[in-house]
Amino acid sequence: MYELIPVAGRTYYIDCPTKIGVFLEGENRAYLIDSGNKKDAGKKLRQILEQQGWRLQGILNTHSHADHIGGNRYLQEQTGCKIFAWGVENAFTRYPLLEPSFLYGGCPPEELRHKFLMAQESGALEFSDPAFPEEIEVLPLPGHSLHMAGFRTPDNVVFLGDAVVSPDTLEKYGVSYLYDVEAALRTLDTVEQMEAALFIPSHGSPTTDSKELVRLNREKIFEVGDCIVSFCKEPRTAEELLRELFTAYGLTMTFEQHALIGSTLRSYLTWLKGSGRLTAEIQENAMVWRTV
Repeated sequence: MYELIPVAGRTYYIDCPTKIGVFLEGENRAYLIDSGNKKDAGKKLRQILEQQGWRLQGILNTHSHADHIGGNRYLQEQTGCKIFAWGVENAFTRYPLLEPSFLYGGCPPEELRHKFLMAQESGALEFSDPAFPEEIEVLPLPGHSLHMAGFRTPDNVVFLGDAVVSPDTLEKYGVSYLYDVEAALRTLDTVEQMEAALFIPSHGSPTTDSKELVRLNREKIFEVGDCIVSFCKEPRTAEELLRELFTAYGLTMTFEQHALIGSTLRSYLTWLKGSGRLTAEIQENAMVWRTV
């Protein structure tokens, strides 16, 4: 774990729970793609770079979830590196309380204010900043989060963030977090059409062909959508649907899972309503969902 893997030319990745990209600019100026899930990850990344004699210039964040930006603060304090994040992800990186607040839909309880949902704050610049490495191509990949991005290096290696996840992850978690289901499906279409020497998802094995991975992720989205629709043959509130979803996929309810899957469920309901499969109405001061 935390092994530096050469890929092609000046492109590497670090094999760890959330795969970290490395791009070398010149002889010793390194850029990371994401920074891991916590301070300890940042320490291990710094050690790897120092062993190679590389100086950390910057971190390019795919998105602002804590398992992708958890090492930002430590690395920035230790090296003075710049951090780059796009749009809303930039704001969440600078103000991490936004993440649990966003998921919860209000002021989050203490049970949601922990390192798995809240990284330490770090200063972040936009991708448009002149300091952003000009050789890196930004690939907008929204859906899993509002402004998630992937990156293509000059070696034609594409880092996909969480646009796709591995079959094992799909099986283990059943319902993967999504902010915008329709955007996630469009992103899968985009990834399916991409050509690259290698695709590296944050949670999955590198592959030269993304099409099978895209197919599995797309099928899982449709499966979850069909499952929700099947629950709505009789009117259901969101909380009732959430309980049925947890039961159907064998999930364990915790404060964190209630927030993550609850937010994802509401995103599915928006998609299903927009596509004409569900309708929402108010009955006896409760919003209920039913099939059309």
